[in-house]
Amino acid sequence: MFSFLYKKVLAWARHKHAVWYLSALSFAESSFFPIPPDVMLAPMALARPKRALWYALLTTVASVLGGMLGYLIGAFAFDLIEPWIHQLGYWEKYNMAQEWFEKWGFWAVFLAGFSPIPYKVFTIAAGALSMAFLPFVAASFIGRGGRFFLVALLLAWGGEPLEKTLHKYIDRLGWATVAFVIIGVVVYKL
Repeated sequence: MFSFLYKKVLAWARHKHAVWYLSALSFAESSFFPIPPDVMLAPMALARPKRALWYALLTTVASVLGGMLGYLIGAFAFDLIEPWIHQLGYWEKYNMAQEWFEKWGFWAVFLAGFSPIPYKVFTIAAGALSMAFLPFVAASFIGRGGRFFLVALLLAWGGEPLEKTLHKYIDRLGWATVAFVIIGVVVYKL
């Protein structure tokens, strides 16, 4: 199952419109979409290592532009989206974002941009809490850029040997990930 998906994702990564898909996904993920751009960036950097830095730059710029949209949503339309934040299960993360802003400001956006924490929650919270816009943009560029360039460089460095190794072990890695997630959910619920 995972081998099939792996081959499919690599084929999408080589598609002539892949750059547009990556840009759209990067933009959308920063303000409202749940899937991170790494799922496209990684196979694209793996499939075309010489273009990895270009893909990382494109992902960063599109993501920060999407983050600016998230900021505007938080600043001007928070009352409209607040029910969705509750419904989608992001309310606890939103409250965490508020606490982080009070303690760390700029660094909260940087950490959210670099880490797997939902960045969109922080973009919306930054707008809702009236964080200064230029520091928000700077923290977003540094955090998101650091993350995406790291991903792209590591995969470009691994290149074809990494692609072959992943292909060989993708089913085992996929099922191990599924098991890890299930165990994590069970432990969290207990």
